[in-house]
Amino acid sequence: MASNDWFEKDFYATLGVQKNVSDAELKKVYRKLARQYHPDSNAGDAAAEARFKSISEAYAVLSDPQQRAEYDQLRAMGSGARFTAGGAPGGFDDVFGGMFGGPSRGRPTAGGFEDIFGGLFGGGQGFPGGAGAGFRGGPQKGRDQTAEVSLEFATAVAGDTVQLERQSGRPLTVKIPAGVADGQKIRLKGKGEQSLTGGEPGDLVLTVKVRPHPVFTRDGLNLRVDVPVTFVEAALGATIEVPTLGGEPVRLKVAPGTPSGRVLRVKGRGVTSAKGTGDLLATVQVAVPSHLSPEAQKKLEAFAKTLPDENPRDDLLLRARG
Repeated sequence: MASNDWFEKDFYATLGVQKNVSDAELKKVYRKLARQYHPDSNAGDAAAEARFKSISEAYAVLSDPQQRAEYDQLRAMGSGARFTAGGAPGGFDDVFGGMFGGPSRGRPTAGGFEDIFGGLFGGGQGFPGGAGAGFRGGPQKGRDQTAEVSLEFATAVAGDTVQLERQSGRPLTVKIPAGVADGQKIRLKGKGEQSLTGGEPGDLVLTVKVRPHPVFTRDGLNLRVDVPVTFVEAALGATIEVPTLGGEPVRLKVAPGTPSGRVLRVKGRGVTSAKGTGDLLATVQVAVPSHLSPEAQKKLEAFAKTLPDENPRDDLLLRARG
């Protein structure tokens, strides 16, 4: 049905064509003008945007046989004609009403989005990449989504396949690579938000949170563990068992006179990842008895009298004075 303000607008003049213009010529002229005044080619130019809307409105009417016939009849009546019932507001919103969920006011929508913009940028199906490509130079990639995944320490070191529950309720199977670290991000291509313009889906970016282990800590690709030894073992030397992550303990030699804080290295028993394999670093911690029997105390005092009269902190105090 005709719009109230059609009699005030000369759509033929807007497009620069004669009243008897053919459909093919009309489409050709429209595409040329639309390219020239499209908002993407005239960013921030309000005049160009207004011109584009006028061109789009004119083409929407003249390209539809029924609306074109109504428009020609209305224009033939002269400026005294008015439509007061059932009319739909003119302009850009009216032209596209119904295409994007708005009311169509009971009249056709000029063949739809693909017809209006078909081949405008040389795609043959609307915008480049299809009718849903959007105004910004073709299909746009869907938005990336973010999520967190919490892993046990051993799972992060060894790698595993885990199931994630998405907001949609659909589970997502994710392969966790071996050696992933706390705070590391894993990008899952194409697992993000779907594109609204026919482009490829966005990505899902997972931030890994690794739960602490009661024994081991990460140091790059190395694993660290504190190993208590007795005073006697440290003083006289010993062979001790040291735990490994996910495997049998290894036996290490503690040399006589080993001080607290010395690091014993086990090659190749650290974290394995695409970057290589680390080591297991066992830090010796001399465990001092918290309670001594009277007999043990007497023997220790007797032992202390046999030691050289020296202060192990003398060098520390000297260096601290600078």
